[in-house]
Amino acid sequence: MSSATSNVKHTASRAADSKPLEMVARAGFVGYGIVHLIFAWIAVQVAFGGSKQESDQSGALQSLAGNGFGKALLVLIAIGMVGLALWQAFEAAIGESGPQDKTAIAERVVSGIRAILYVMLAWYAVNVLRGGNSSMAQNQQNKSAGIMAHSGGRWLVGFIGLVVIGVGIGIFIYGYKKKFLKHLNTQEMAPSVRKSTTRLGMGGYTAKGTAYAIAGILVVVAAVNYDPAKARGLDAALKTLAGHPWGVWLLALIGLGIAAFGIYCFAQAKYRKV
Repeated sequence: MSSATSNVKHTASRAADSKPLEMVARAGFVGYGIVHLIFAWIAVQVAFGGSKQESDQSGALQSLAGNGFGKALLVLIAIGMVGLALWQAFEAAIGESGPQDKTAIAERVVSGIRAILYVMLAWYAVNVLRGGNSSMAQNQQNKSAGIMAHSGGRWLVGFIGLVVIGVGIGIFIYGYKKKFLKHLNTQEMAPSVRKSTTRLGMGGYTAKGTAYAIAGILVVVAAVNYDPAKARGLDAALKTLAGHPWGVWLLALIGLGIAAFGIYCFAQAKYRKV
């Protein structure tokens, strides 16, 4: 490794170990948990109340904009998401300590993807505060329609749908096999806390994985049928479930799982290795 590269990595490592950055990142987990709890509540409303509100993270952010307290919370969530994004960007750039094998490289790639997702959530939060278009679902539909309008676009949208299905399956397996525990300081937990945190993580990740896999299937269906309205991400997935008698109960379970993930995020705020 060259001296310049070594210096850059050393500087990045020092920045990543910043105590203020750690505090903001941990606060970000609290904000992320709040977003998912509201998201879960919207999902349950869609299941049993026929709510037309967007059932995804942007819908959760929009629901906070109705009063002064909610707007103040949006500001804090945006700051927290930026903190999480910076932390994950450093993770992607320098990786965790230990051998840099294939698993470590894959972790760095995932950290980079997480950083992008956190930046998007921060941007949506700011956009909600500004009163702009903050709909993830509508943006995804518009982009899908634009891509499908070009030659070969439907194949690309279909491929994206397959990738999303793969991501959903991966998230499900990640939760089911309890792989998230390696990122937690479990030695600091009391046995009861570890047990409850493990259950929350399993329920949360498997629920999110199921929702993303269904969303991916709908994106593939959208490409096959040339129907961009199906390519609305989680919003389309959950509302499609709500349209079937059996789907209502599955949607309710997914909502409970997303709520579990929200509570799990609070545990991450304290015990996550940052």
